[in-house]
Amino acid sequence: MAKKSTNWFASIVGGSFLTEESFRKQTRLIILIVVLIILFISNHYACMKKLTRIEQLKSELQDVKYENLVISTELTTNTRKSQIEDMLDKKGINLSAPKSTVYKIEK
Repeated sequence: MAKKSTNWFASIVGGSFLTEESFRKQTRLIILIVVLIILFISNHYACMKKLTRIEQLKSELQDVKYENLVISTELTTNTRKSQIEDMLDKKGINLSAPKSTVYKIEK
């Protein structure tokens, strides 16, 4: 038994197993397995690349949502009547809200 395992190891190391009939019959299967392994590795790499891109886009979306919230809050506070009156007073513009109701004149 030990002699057979030594011969098997020696044939692999020496390269003589490539000339054996049993190896030549299985050549197509070995090529198919190698091609499938290469496809599996490339598919895994592509998936990992897409997952990384998805995480980057999620982070970017969160940043944009935060920026939108900040801008929306600023616009809401700046369009209040009291804020507008304060800004007009600070800039020295002599405008005030009308004291009477507005009438629409039709011809």
